[in-house]
Amino acid sequence: MKYMIGIDLGTSAVKLLLVNQKGEVIKEISKSYPLIQEKPGHSEQEPEAWVDQTIAGVADLVRQFDGNPADIQGIGFSGQMHGLVLLDEHHQLLKNAILWNDTRTTEECHEIYSRVGRERLLAITKNEALEGFTLPKILWVKNNEPHIFERVKTFLLPKDYLRYRLTGNLHTDYSDAAGTLLLDVHKKSWSKEICDLLDLDIAICPPLVESHERVGAITAEIAKATGLSTDTIVFAGGADNACGAIGAGILEEGMTMASIGTSGVLLTYEGNGDKDFQGKVHFFNHGVQDAFYSMGVTLAAGHSLTWFKDKFAQDENFNDLLAETADVPIGAQGLLFTPYIVGERTPHVDAAIRGSFIGMDRSHERKHFARAVIEGITFSLNESLEIFRDHGKRIDTIISIGGGAKNETWLQMQADVFDAKVVKLQSEQGPGMGAAMLAAYGAGWFSSLKQCADTFESLQVQKIYFPMKEHVDSYKKLFRLYKQIYTATRSLNQELAAFRK
Repeated sequence: MKYMIGIDLGTSAVKLLLVNQKGEVIKEISKSYPLIQEKPGHSEQEPEAWVDQTIAGVADLVRQFDGNPADIQGIGFSGQMHGLVLLDEHHQLLKNAILWNDTRTTEECHEIYSRVGRERLLAITKNEALEGFTLPKILWVKNNEPHIFERVKTFLLPKDYLRYRLTGNLHTDYSDAAGTLLLDVHKKSWSKEICDLLDLDIAICPPLVESHERVGAITAEIAKATGLSTDTIVFAGGADNACGAIGAGILEEGMTMASIGTSGVLLTYEGNGDKDFQGKVHFFNHGVQDAFYSMGVTLAAGHSLTWFKDKFAQDENFNDLLAETADVPIGAQGLLFTPYIVGERTPHVDAAIRGSFIGMDRSHERKHFARAVIEGITFSLNESLEIFRDHGKRIDTIISIGGGAKNETWLQMQADVFDAKVVKLQSEQGPGMGAAMLAAYGAGWFSSLKQCADTFESLQVQKIYFPMKEHVDSYKKLFRLYKQIYTATRSLNQELAAFRK
């Protein structure tokens, strides 16, 4: 039996899966690392922490593996999107990585619109200029840290830096490049036009490859540190959302996924690049060659629940906290929550908006607040689903992965709010599984990713949740109220921003 390692470089931890040729998860390891938030709106990490924890994780995985490490044939990667890693001419780090959830770049987004133009940017990249994307971060360093920027030789996305440290080779794939605002999504090439308009040297952009492409092998140093064979092949991998989609089997037109991790994603497969959402949702190259996906994002989905638990249920686990919500009626007895605790992306491109509990009274207990939090997260994702449907997409089945797929109450809630069948798979390890699948396909185990998905046992259906009409009707009324909160609180939050130090 041969094996692949899927590495998912997340925001809070790196997760590693050892997967066999049947798609069974043999071992699973997670290693965490800290977030650096020195100022409001700033979010950074030390890239070497990613490397150290990944090496430690792989070493643990190999040590716990009962078989021959030489049978671990390769490694595939998934990683948090939009982050900025800057290297000098010797490929040394110039500063900490600036992450996807960093919101310091509002002025740089204005600069992009001023110099490139919104319509031209949409025509080339298919996306709006948002604070979280990579290009505004590059411009921020250029504008605010010129002593660092003048030494920049290349930039990488987070997983690409990790892969570089394991192989010594510099690349990025199309699915991750699409989230930089520098890729011509249709032409699958870096946009010289955008670079020229912003006085950037296109040479700082790394070489582009397909997600399933073989990009090298691990170095002797990494083999020694981990226990892997020096023959271990390394594949490019993809952006976490692209890999999550692959790991959930989103490989054909009409297939849709809801992923609730730190952020939340409502993602649907696009067979070609003809769809035009006018920037209302993201539109990226898929990890599937020559395919695309459109996607709405809730910046603080699972993060909202983690925040609530850490503040109000610190000594309890998530299972116990969510178990409380099962007997709370729809609407949490008149309590609504908006998950804008770090700003929002879809459908509101707003770095200043903040979350709200609306309708509190003295009868509410912790369980009502917890229920309101998960309902609010689900409503936020439903706003993206509404955009897809308004643009003519028929979506009646949604595959749920991530933390939102681990709780029966929440899965039924998704079916009722989305008014669609919600499918729970045998495994909800989407991004890591997708990374392993790309490696398996790249190594020739399968003739296509579809054949891989049909074979892998983790993608088999475990349970389907059907919408319940009476619940659907109640949630439609609540959703209408939920959508009013953003407009009602926007100006208040803009003025409150002056008090955030």
